[in-house]
Amino acid sequence: MDFGFSEDQLLLQNAVRDFLQAECPADWVRAGWETETGRDPVFWKKLAEIGIPGLLVPEAHGGLGMDDVDLVLLMEEAGRVGLAEPLIPTAQGVGLLRELDEDALASAWLPKVAEGEAILAVGMPGTPYVSDAHVADLLLLSDGDALRALPRGAVTATAVKSGDGSQRLFEVTFSPGGGDLVADGERARALLDAALDRGAVCCAAQALGVADRLIAMAVDYATQREQFGVAIGTFQAVKHMLAEVKVALEYARSHVYRAAYSVAQNAPTRAVDASMAKLAACEAATDASKVSLQVHGAIGYTYEQDVHVWMKRAWSLDRSCGDRVFHGGRLCDAVLDGKHPVESFGYSAPGQLG
Repeated sequence: MDFGFSEDQLLLQNAVRDFLQAECPADWVRAGWETETGRDPVFWKKLAEIGIPGLLVPEAHGGLGMDDVDLVLLMEEAGRVGLAEPLIPTAQGVGLLRELDEDALASAWLPKVAEGEAILAVGMPGTPYVSDAHVADLLLLSDGDALRALPRGAVTATAVKSGDGSQRLFEVTFSPGGGDLVADGERARALLDAALDRGAVCCAAQALGVADRLIAMAVDYATQREQFGVAIGTFQAVKHMLAEVKVALEYARSHVYRAAYSVAQNAPTRAVDASMAKLAACEAATDASKVSLQVHGAIGYTYEQDVHVWMKRAWSLDRSCGDRVFHGGRLCDAVLDGKHPVESFGYSAPGQLG
């Protein structure tokens, strides 16, 4: 059995990498932090033209009809350039709507997503924060035991400060029973669980790209910066730090790809695989941020140096779609047969956001 990606999948990844590297230099990413929304509708349309928002949208609704195995490679490239656009919440929303089969809600919104005319956001039970609620045209929100769909105008979104300029979180409130009822009871829980796992794998995939970029920046600097007349990259301690974090990255990569397959196939191990991927990839990314900062030394602490762009992204991805306590708890629960309580979903208090 071949466990590798197909030639078409790799060609698509390379095409997206070339596009993002050309369109999303570090200066462009930084500039987005200073805008009111932190998002670029013109660029979102460009993403739609190459099919990224509509990748999971069925062909019958104008999308590419692909799955999470295809998506994971593109999310990795988004992380590599530090892309802030709402790809993760939209992927969560598309996956959720796709499960509604021929529901009128799916028929109305999926073609809009594929055309780049709509952005989706998903509010998960257990956290008051919704990512990109300020630009989402349709919000899929937990309401007790129900799942409801509301247009942006039917909710009140209050911004929550984050240390990552690319992350936009909001406390969202709406009238109880408002909007359209999507599902309730067990069906609603199943849809939200699937959205959580898809979001966790997308975060993990972006964390791979973030870690890879941080390592590349550290290696590049280590070959140029000299001490005692030689490049610091020749020092054994520096070599070991970079090698160890590279090993951690490659270890995480296999977990992320496996989890993407589990989400695509709705495998019985989906939740465990998603949590393992999220933990491994985000740990690799946060470790890469520490090593890259250490290699850069004092200059790494300056705003002008780009290390902090990806370092902050690593921190925010670590807390998104379930933090380490939540995902570690799920793994412990699986190993210990339900005897380990999960105490945290994934967001710190507003003043402590990464």
